[in-house]
Amino acid sequence: MAGAYDDKDGLIWMDGTMVPWRDANVHILTHAMHYASSVFEGERCYSGKIFKSREHSERLLESGRLLDMKIPYSVDQLEEAKAEVLRANNLTDAYVRALAWRGAGEDMGVAARRNPVRVAIAAWEWGAYYGDAKMQGAKLDIAKWRRPSPETIPTAAKAAGLYMICTMSKHAAEEKGCSDALFYDYRGYVAEATGANVFFVKDGEVHTPIPDAILNGITRQTVIAMLRDMGITVHERHIMPEELADFSECWLTGTAAEVTPVGQIGPHNFQVGQMTRKVAETYEALVRA
Repeated sequence: MAGAYDDKDGLIWMDGTMVPWRDANVHILTHAMHYASSVFEGERCYSGKIFKSREHSERLLESGRLLDMKIPYSVDQLEEAKAEVLRANNLTDAYVRALAWRGAGEDMGVAARRNPVRVAIAAWEWGAYYGDAKMQGAKLDIAKWRRPSPETIPTAAKAAGLYMICTMSKHAAEEKGCSDALFYDYRGYVAEATGANVFFVKDGEVHTPIPDAILNGITRQTVIAMLRDMGITVHERHIMPEELADFSECWLTGTAAEVTPVGQIGPHNFQVGQMTRKVAETYEALVRA
């Protein structure tokens, strides 16, 4: 789906109504634009079925709760709205974006209890997030920013404000010819990429950061369960940066990223090896099952 995202044919669900794509607008004094009071989900639809759809709807509501923002729709209502969006736009393979935010209202300061919480759902065709990295392995920079402590921000929420340093870090990575950036967390442990969780392989076993300061991705959870079903040992633990030199393979997981091999992180190189390919192939089969 090329071109500007505000200039498309199609329909977007907003607050219970299907709205022509170009008319799906908000006021400039929308609270979320000034104070980052918004949460969202990214989902993929394969052959007419959104993978882990209810889990995404449940997480959207939980993200809203963590931001003290009660979303005025149930999981069932969100599920029906997503199905309606796909039907209205005649899509069977698509990326689905659900967004909830504090809108414009009587408050225009930090507090916004009198402003409505609004919800929108859009869907569009979207190919591989990292382009040809599925074959050769993505190249990652190491971000200068750190993922924050859960004592400073609700890290379990998929909140728009948490992506500010992601945008900055991805821009810096792209300027260096990289696809993405790897974050360390506030303690100095390996954390995640700008929009995906990270996995490593050493001696036939898999290592991945504990999600105690990062989002516990739905794709991450899916891949861990998949690996264990395959009889592969998975270590969820704190990983130090100096350990990167000891791993043989690496991949990223996320709804948009799916399972993307990594060929390089900073000075460290990885093989797009047998386990990485097996995980990518098994995940591809699972989402289309």
